[in-house]
Amino acid sequence: MKIFIDGKYLDERDAKISVFDHGLLYGDGIFEGIRAYNGRVFKLKQHIDRLFYSAKAILLEIPMSHAELMKATVATIRANKLRDCYVRLIVTRGIGTLGLNPRSCKKPSVIIIAGKIQVYPPELYARGMDIVTVPTVRNLHSALNPAIKSLNYLNNILAKIEANNAGVEEAVMLNGEGFVAECTADNLFIVKNGELFTPPLSAGALYGITRQTVIELAQEAGLKVSEPNLTRYDLFNADECFLTGTGAEIMPVIKIDGRVIGSGKPGVLTRKLVEDYHALTKSSGEPI
Repeated sequence: MKIFIDGKYLDERDAKISVFDHGLLYGDGIFEGIRAYNGRVFKLKQHIDRLFYSAKAILLEIPMSHAELMKATVATIRANKLRDCYVRLIVTRGIGTLGLNPRSCKKPSVIIIAGKIQVYPPELYARGMDIVTVPTVRNLHSALNPAIKSLNYLNNILAKIEANNAGVEEAVMLNGEGFVAECTADNLFIVKNGELFTPPLSAGALYGITRQTVIELAQEAGLKVSEPNLTRYDLFNADECFLTGTGAEIMPVIKIDGRVIGSGKPGVLTRKLVEDYHALTKSSGEPI
C-alpha cells in the first residue's frame, strides 16, 4: 500500500507521523471518508468542499488547494491500482510541542490512505440491522459543533461502545434536548405513510454527503422529504428506517430499542433507494 504524506508516497511500513503531531496528541485535525466505485471517485468535490469548511471552522490552513487535494486523492487511488475503494483524507495541525497551543504547530500535515473498508457485516444489508438508543448525547453546537468532521471522535466512540455492550452494531444518539440527532457514524432516515423524514442539521446531524444524495434521489422519485425534529416515538412507529453514510452506504434498520420497525424486513422504499444509489455510484464521479 502506498500512502500519501505531505507530497510523498510511502510504503505502509514507512508511513509514520511524529509523536508530537497535534492530531495524535489532541485530536487537532479534520478528515473525510471518500468512496471510489468502478474507477470513479464518488462526490469528490463535495467531500473536499466539506473538508475546507471543517478547516475554516477550526482555523486550520490546509497547505494544498482544493484542486491539488482532488488531484492527490485520485493519484493516491491510482498509485494503489484500485478501482473500488475507501479513501481516508486527513489534515492534522502538524508537529508542535506538548503544550495545547496550536501556534506551536508550524505546518499542517496532509495524509491520504486508499484501501478497503467493510463497516458492517454483509449479511446485515440483506436482513436489516437492530439498533438501540444510548445515553451518550451528540456534541452540542456550543461545544464541538457536530458539523466539523474532526479527529476527536470520542463522543461517537463512547456511543459505539454502548451499542456494542448492548449487543448491536449501531446506536441512535439524541441531542441535549432529547431529539434524534444521528447514529454514531451514519445519518438516519425513516419512512412514514410514503414520506421520507430525517433529522435536521440543527438537531446535531452531520451534513452527510450520502444523506444529501439520498434526499435528491428520493425527490427525483417523487417522494416528499422533510427534516423535522424527530423523537424516539417517531422512530418506533416508522414504516421503514435506514442509515446512510459514505462507508455504510444505505443500511436498513428493522428494530430499534426492541421495537420492530414496519414488517421487520427492509422496506420497499429503502430497497428502491439502495438500487438507485448503487446505480448512481457506478456511473458518476471523478475518473481515476
